[in-house]
Amino acid sequence: MNEIRSKSALAIVLSRLQGFKQPKVSQEQYLMDSEIGASVLWNAYLLGDIGKKVIADLGCGTGLLGVGALLLGAKALFLVDSDKKSLEIAKNNISKVKSEGYTLGEVNYLHSDILVVTTKSDVVIENPPFGTKLKHKDSLFLERALEIAPIVYSFHKSETKAFLERFSAQKHAKITHIWDFKFPLKATFEFHRRQIHRINVSCFRFEKSK
Repeated sequence: MNEIRSKSALAIVLSRLQGFKQPKVSQEQYLMDSEIGASVLWNAYLLGDIGKKVIADLGCGTGLLGVGALLLGAKALFLVDSDKKSLEIAKNNISKVKSEGYTLGEVNYLHSDILVVTTKSDVVIENPPFGTKLKHKDSLFLERALEIAPIVYSFHKSETKAFLERFSAQKHAKITHIWDFKFPLKATFEFHRRQIHRINVSCFRFEKSK
C-alpha cells in the first residue's frame, strides 16, 4: 500500500496527473502547479486541516488539489465544477492514483455552478478564477466557500490582500496564514506569447469566527 510521507513525494504524484485537454479562457482554466499545490496542501496537513476531514474543492478543474487532499488522508472529498469535461479528467486522475496503489477516501463529483452548492464540508481548498475575465469572480468563490466551511484555503492575486481582509471581515472570518508564490501560467491559449508567465499569487487561509 503506497503512502505519502513528504511534500516532495506528494508533488511528484501530483505532477503526473492529467491536465486540461481544451482549456476555456472564459473560465480562466489554468493548470495548478504541482509544486505549489503540494506546498499548500502539506501546510494544511501540518495544521490539521486535511487528515480525516471532509474537503470540498470548488471549481476543481482537473482535481489536483482534491486528489492531493485525499493522498494526505482526507476522509471525503467533493469535487465541484461547472465544466463536465474537467470533471471527467478529475475522475480519470482519481482512478490513476488508485491504480498506483494509494487508498483514497470517499469521492463525490458535483457537476454544478459553485453558486448553488450547499454541501457542507470541514475545509474548502480552491483555486478560483482570478477575476481577470469576469470581474470579482474570485470573491464569489470565496463567499460561497465561507458559507459551506469554517476553514478555507483560497488562491488569489497577492495584490488583493487588503480587499480580502475587508471582504472576509464582512463575512465574520479572518486571514490566519498567507503563502506567497510566483505562480507559473504556462502558454495555454493562442494569444500567449511567452512559454511561462509568472504572476504574484498567494494562498490565503481563512477561518470563520466561532
